[in-house]
Amino acid sequence: MTSLADLRKSYERAELDESASHADPLTQFDQWLKEAIAAELPEPNAMTLATVGSDLRPSTRVVLIKGYDAQGIVWYTNFESRKGKELAGNPFAALQFHWMELERVVRIEGRVEKVSDAEADAYFASRPLDSRIGAWASPQSQVISGRGVLVANAAKYAAQFLLQPPRPPHWGGYRLRPDTWQFWQGRKSRLHDRLQYRIADGLGSPWVRERLAP
Repeated sequence: MTSLADLRKSYERAELDESASHADPLTQFDQWLKEAIAAELPEPNAMTLATVGSDLRPSTRVVLIKGYDAQGIVWYTNFESRKGKELAGNPFAALQFHWMELERVVRIEGRVEKVSDAEADAYFASRPLDSRIGAWASPQSQVISGRGVLVANAAKYAAQFLLQPPRPPHWGGYRLRPDTWQFWQGRKSRLHDRLQYRIADGLGSPWVRERLAP
């Protein structure tokens, strides 16, 4: 059996040079995400979300990005889940994209807020019917006796709402407003390229781009 200590890979696909990278981190992210999609990677929109609860214990889970612009990064979930409760108490979080096949990582940190009801309603209405029913059926992060609970709940709400389930009051979107971005490109000999963007003098100031040691 191969030893974990012997598992190694040489990263040699690309480089991330200051002169070739964008001055605005959102533009750089847009380029990399589109390249990940074009490369037909599995779930290029998957990102790890890290939150911290009142007990100061961090937790992570994978969610899907559903929008991004100058205002921030958007995803949707159950407000009563563990992540929802932790964000209610501590509205700061971190996101990470790992596009392994491209040897790239993007890390994003910032403050989180809920999206508007109108924005959440519009997205919810665009979801497949079974996903809309599922938002009602799953008491996310709560202990349940078995899968039968979910099946029974799904049948109950399908019968109640038929083809027009409304958005549950406990379900909606979050937007992370970045104050720090990091772009990591694997390089040979573990001398990886790592560029950080941070706001210089508070919200609205120009981004400062700087290289970090890998």
